[in-house]
Amino acid sequence: MERELPKTYDPKLTEEKYSAFWDKHALFKANPHSDKPPYCIVIPPPNVTGVLHMGHALVNTLQDILIRWKRMSGFEALWVPGTDHAGISTQTVVERQLMAKTGKRRKDFSREEFLAHVWAWKEESGGQILNQLKRLGCSCDFSRLAFTMDEPRNRAVRTMFKKMFDDKLIYRGDYLVNWDPVTQTALADDEVEYEERETFLWHLRYPVEGEKDLYIEIATTRPETMLGDTAVAVNPKDQRYQSLVGKQVTLPLSNRRIPIIADPFVDPAFGSGAVKITPAHDLNDYAMAQRHNLPLINMMSPDGRVNEQGGRFAGMTMEEARHQIVHAMQSLHLLAKIEHHRHRVGLSYRSKAVIEPFLSTQWFVRLSHFKKTLRELVESKQVKLIPSHWEATYFHWIDNLRDWCISRQLWWGHRIPIWYKKSDPETMICYDGETIPPLVAAEPNEWVQDEDVLDTWFSAALWPFSALGWPEKTLDLARFYPNATLITGHDILFFWVARMLLMGWYAFDTPPFPEVFLHGLIYGRSYWRFSKEGDVQYVQPKERLDFDSGKPIPPEVHAKWEKMSKSKGNVIDPIEIIDSYGTDAMRMALAASATQARQIDLDRRRFEEFKNFTNKIWNGARFIFMNLASLSSKTFAEGLNKDLLSLEDRWILSLLNRTIGEVHNHLEAYAFDKAATVAYDFFWREFCAYYLELTKPLLFGKSGSDEERENKQKILVIALCAVIRLLHPMAPFITEDLFQRLKEHLNGIMVVPESDPYTKDAIESLLNISCAVAPYPKILVSEDIDPVIEETFSFMDQIVHAVRNIRAEMQIPPGTNVDLFIIGDLEEAHLRLAQSHEGILRALVRVGDVRYQSHEPPIALTSTSVVGMLKLLVPLPQELLEKEKIRLIKERDRLIAQENQLRTQLSNEEFIAKAPAPLIDKLKLNLINVEEQLGAMTKKLAGLSEK
Repeated sequence: MERELPKTYDPKLTEEKYSAFWDKHALFKANPHSDKPPYCIVIPPPNVTGVLHMGHALVNTLQDILIRWKRMSGFEALWVPGTDHAGISTQTVVERQLMAKTGKRRKDFSREEFLAHVWAWKEESGGQILNQLKRLGCSCDFSRLAFTMDEPRNRAVRTMFKKMFDDKLIYRGDYLVNWDPVTQTALADDEVEYEERETFLWHLRYPVEGEKDLYIEIATTRPETMLGDTAVAVNPKDQRYQSLVGKQVTLPLSNRRIPIIADPFVDPAFGSGAVKITPAHDLNDYAMAQRHNLPLINMMSPDGRVNEQGGRFAGMTMEEARHQIVHAMQSLHLLAKIEHHRHRVGLSYRSKAVIEPFLSTQWFVRLSHFKKTLRELVESKQVKLIPSHWEATYFHWIDNLRDWCISRQLWWGHRIPIWYKKSDPETMICYDGETIPPLVAAEPNEWVQDEDVLDTWFSAALWPFSALGWPEKTLDLARFYPNATLITGHDILFFWVARMLLMGWYAFDTPPFPEVFLHGLIYGRSYWRFSKEGDVQYVQPKERLDFDSGKPIPPEVHAKWEKMSKSKGNVIDPIEIIDSYGTDAMRMALAASATQARQIDLDRRRFEEFKNFTNKIWNGARFIFMNLASLSSKTFAEGLNKDLLSLEDRWILSLLNRTIGEVHNHLEAYAFDKAATVAYDFFWREFCAYYLELTKPLLFGKSGSDEERENKQKILVIALCAVIRLLHPMAPFITEDLFQRLKEHLNGIMVVPESDPYTKDAIESLLNISCAVAPYPKILVSEDIDPVIEETFSFMDQIVHAVRNIRAEMQIPPGTNVDLFIIGDLEEAHLRLAQSHEGILRALVRVGDVRYQSHEPPIALTSTSVVGMLKLLVPLPQELLEKEKIRLIKERDRLIAQENQLRTQLSNEEFIAKAPAPLIDKLKLNLINVEEQLGAMTKKLAGLSEK
């Protein structure tokens, strides 16, 4: 390996090289026999259908930061990878492919034939996202790769189902479920997304039985469901309808007689105050039907069309039936009016179809059994939700729990392990074996297995322990359960997190993890304009030119932060970012953006920022390597000579120890953004911008002794070795490369010194095969964290900053030296401090003569600044005097002309007589100001002429 680094950093070569290196040496394979403390994370399993999106990149970057940090901190770290079978998504993908290839739908195949196609697709395409996770640098133990439908996970699902079935916590019943008519399956409550939509409120008139020309007017957003009405309801306190309660109406279009009932749930202020009751197609109506013993009429088939209960409307889609029914009611003069109305519409989180409440027979988990435990786990802090503000959301969900519908009308998934006796379907066998129950095998024609599969979230809820081999009593399970932590997006707090708590507690009487970090959701910047018709049109990336790079946005185009969506053109592809900026830059940008807010506004420019940072790491390390040639491994092993430490040496060691402690604390608190920012600031702003510059006089032989030079070189190695390990969890590839190069440079080290903790730490680290398993830096010498040293250096930094500002204001070229006068009390501590550390000033800013005195020199052209008790004065350099003299003469001539003009105006008696008094006063004031400026200008020119 070359000791001198190439001039530029090549992320692609580095990433390919060290991905293979880590795999070759199996550095991420956890050992259950280890005596190290365990630390385990199970990856939130991405869908086997998926490709890496920025949400995956974020959550897996954060997990990898924790895993690498803990592995380096002395833990036996296990990160279990895996994928989810994604029942609805995968079945839909494969069915579409089959339609395109063969023209056949799923039901044109036998169940076994179709599942064979799904498994073939999974084997061919399902590993794509795992390869992309490797590109992200994920240090998973891929020898433990799990899939939610492999045999070990299959057994876990069957075992859990039977245990809950035997404990009467799983039951089968008729219930109103959320039905997705596109995928034709039931969905749990939390699989329904809601969207505000503009629609209508139709007012329909139902004739009151036995009363001529008397109607009751009802208001509804779903007129098509009137085919399943079984009552009309009013509020018992609504005086308008007191006389009608107990009477009946004739249901138009169906000619059925249904009662008018009174129920306090009805809101008198909604619509007309009377509502139609369709128990088989509305959850609230279903509850009302239970209270009033109303019949349930299902008027919809599973494909979302009107069934035989709809009479002449049978076979129509619900949307078609709506239009036809409204038209029919209008022709019968039973449509009173139509109003605009805005309300929440439920959508399937998978297909985005409008959810239809649907009465069907399903399997449920009885959640009332777990309600108290789920609340107590979080209330007692046995499980900490981070940030804690998510507790209120969590408790609201727990307080409104309904039983969990776990059956899905799919073929791809864990088939429900229940067999029914054909002659008596109420006789069931629940079996958790690998094949079929013995009785079924003995009488195959007498039994039939349930057609449905389990909700994907059922197997996902077992993931923290099924991924470790449960129900087998594996070494992994004994060693790594409970897991150490969970990181996931807050959007699946109920889908996944709460259900894992439920299953973990049920199986082990202990929660599956003590802490849950819920990160924000990534939003991208979208651009939009109004079309001629007034509709919003999103500006797609190919039209946006370079808005994202910070160029001005045209006035007709607007920008806003929105959830990433292809239709909005604000999706950021992580693989594209990796190809353009490198994995480390993307990971650092994500970590620095991962605040504990609900929303993460991810600007593309952050990737450019951290690409610059990786280049800074490379260039800083390159400078160090170029100046280590004279430092032998033997000399380095002799340790630091603390008697030779300068102010800047003590300052950088103080900051190094402080930064290490702060990064530790931030990672413990899941403050990834703060950890990344602290490490970034130390390396770029303190180490590179200041300390490396301060080492140059010694390294280049312009000052100091050989011993002082060697001491500086040792500090450079110590700091570089510490900071690349500090950054490794966030930026693993570039830090691994630099670690290996540093290890190669000092490969002659055989003895670990005991006298100096700094060189001891560096050498012990470099004896490891990889940065990934080297010890994470700790505060080495807490006494070296010295606020006085830091304050002293900060004072010198303020002087440097002030002189740099003066140079910029005076437009002094970078290569030009300036003289500096530092004015103050000669006995004042600040002046003595500046004088004793003048070398810092000279190393960081170009100065010529520096003079310390108690009074200002009589110099005409100067610029000044104040730092503490000192006044800094910089004269204009000699070579700029002539240029400045020409500028001042032009300015003097301009002022003379302005003075003459004002005097002429004010000496004009006719003007004075006519002009308003305020104007005359303003002109006189202007004349005074011009005369003062002219006097000062003349004085400056006189001073220049004396030079």
